[in-house]
Amino acid sequence: MKIGIVGSGAMGSGIAQVLATAGNQVLLYDSNPIAVEKAGQNLEAQFQKLAEKGKLAYEEAETYFDNIRLSDKLSELKDSELIIEAIIEDLEIKKELFQKLESLVSEDCILATNTSSLSIASIASACQKPNRVIGIHFFNPAPLMALVEIIPAVQTDNDLISKTKSLVESWKKLPVIAKDTPGFIVNRVARPFYGEAIRILEEGNADCATIDFAMTSLGGFRMGPFQLMDFIGHDVNYRVTESVFKEFFYDPKFKPSFTQKRLFEAGFFGKKSGRGFYDYSENEKQPKPNENPELLESIFKRILVMLMNEAADANFLGIASAEDIDLSMTKGANYPKGLLQWADEFGLENLEKELDIFYNYYHEDRYRCSPIIRKLVKQNKKFYEK
Repeated sequence: MKIGIVGSGAMGSGIAQVLATAGNQVLLYDSNPIAVEKAGQNLEAQFQKLAEKGKLAYEEAETYFDNIRLSDKLSELKDSELIIEAIIEDLEIKKELFQKLESLVSEDCILATNTSSLSIASIASACQKPNRVIGIHFFNPAPLMALVEIIPAVQTDNDLISKTKSLVESWKKLPVIAKDTPGFIVNRVARPFYGEAIRILEEGNADCATIDFAMTSLGGFRMGPFQLMDFIGHDVNYRVTESVFKEFFYDPKFKPSFTQKRLFEAGFFGKKSGRGFYDYSENEKQPKPNENPELLESIFKRILVMLMNEAADANFLGIASAEDIDLSMTKGANYPKGLLQWADEFGLENLEKELDIFYNYYHEDRYRCSPIIRKLVKQNKKFYEK
């Protein structure tokens, strides 16, 4: 299949590697000739590294790299059967691009966006044939992350959904179907992992190191929330939080924090800038956590309860099935367990009680219990017994 990718940054290049490895003819386009040349060099080095590690034969690595062409001319995308856009998260810039692409390609060409949080319907509205527009959201780094969210717009043809799912499976990825709402599945459900951790910090209950230790030691998470925010970068993580909050009509449960905003404003983006919640200066000693068992348990339970509640709400509002939500969080966010499976094990009655305790204490809407939890408790059912 002839596939065009617009944007040669880390995400676009990663997608190019995935598709070329699956045997597709890939045209990687970027308007910046220096950027696209650099992407080509990085891809060649990446395939070479895989061969050196024995993960590919040298002949395979060469063949896969030869499947990728590089271009800084938009017109060369005209023969594509599918185009995946992976440029800056700016709605107007994306809409302008889709208008240009539609004037170039055939009527049968699928136009896809890799946006992580913007409205697919809004992007599609820029096209004369919005029915051929769909979201195909990879996770970074694309070659390593198995999950791909497929997001149809309200305008998308129904048969394009199943066709896209088959395509994603042919790329050896795990597709999940998500409703076109802010953050889709992963970036929506994961918000409390960051937001509630920051609340605990702001309330003075524990420091970053202790909160991170609680989630890794008791929860089995690969990284704690502050480690992960610093790793992702506050220029990315804060912007996603702000976008989700705005797009959800300022629902208080997605409210950003001033603590993270100030780091963002100061340019303290995390590891990439040398400072975030932690100081990454050379010879700087990282703080030690408080290992008090009761404190760690209270931190872990509070964040987990909020995560399970958000996963439940996503299911209640028809964003995705319970199975797809759990698959998304384990394969797209590397969570140790699916949140709705976790909720069943935790006990939905216990979950309802914990949420009500928080709500009665804070009287904040962010702690409202999802109606589906109350319904299942009343019916004495579980998420996987509906």
